[in-house]
Amino acid sequence: MGRMVQMGLGAELIYAFIIIISSLMIYFGTKELYELTKYKGIKYFREAFLLFAIAFFFRSFIKSIMILFGLSRPHDFQLLGIVSLFIFLYTITLAMFYLLYSIMWKKWRKSPKIIYLFHILAILIAILSLITGNITIILLVNILLLILILSITYIAHKNPRKKGQSIHLIYVLLSLFLILNVIDILIPNFLQLYQLMIYLLSIGIFLLIFYKVLKKSGSD
Repeated sequence: MGRMVQMGLGAELIYAFIIIISSLMIYFGTKELYELTKYKGIKYFREAFLLFAIAFFFRSFIKSIMILFGLSRPHDFQLLGIVSLFIFLYTITLAMFYLLYSIMWKKWRKSPKIIYLFHILAILIAILSLITGNITIILLVNILLLILILSITYIAHKNPRKKGQSIHLIYVLLSLFLILNVIDILIPNFLQLYQLMIYLLSIGIFLLIFYKVLKKSGSD
């Protein structure tokens, strides 16, 4: 195994480990808070990070295989790669929708079936990305998803004096870096020059949310 391959594999595994552990600690760290309050926003916030942990497990598996065998895309290791990629795309997209729902729950609680819509959209986005493999379509779908999240979050929290404004900005940044992670899997060479920066910024966002969760739990 070449030195560059070892470095690439090592960086990927460390990155995935930090994201997965942070996500699980956020999920379990908010368990007591949810059990005390039964607040639906906390429920979907927790479930979003459980989905992130699952998504990054499959992302790490896909990237490790690609690095080890010098594959240019996940499809190259056939059925296992396609199934793993589908699970990754589905869970990470659904996680972003759940995160959005966690901050919009009070406004959307009269439409409980919207959760089913999120599942359908996540499946459709995953299938579309898998079938087409077209760079333009993949970028367009992810840009539209980001615009949707930005628009809804801005409309709901455009009051600069509103409490919790900073955490909503963090959610938007998190959505952006998660989408960049999707592009990094589907189009490996597209963001190669910025891969380390994406890794560091993604880790920073997750750790910042983890810190805020610990701070919130400690204050309660």
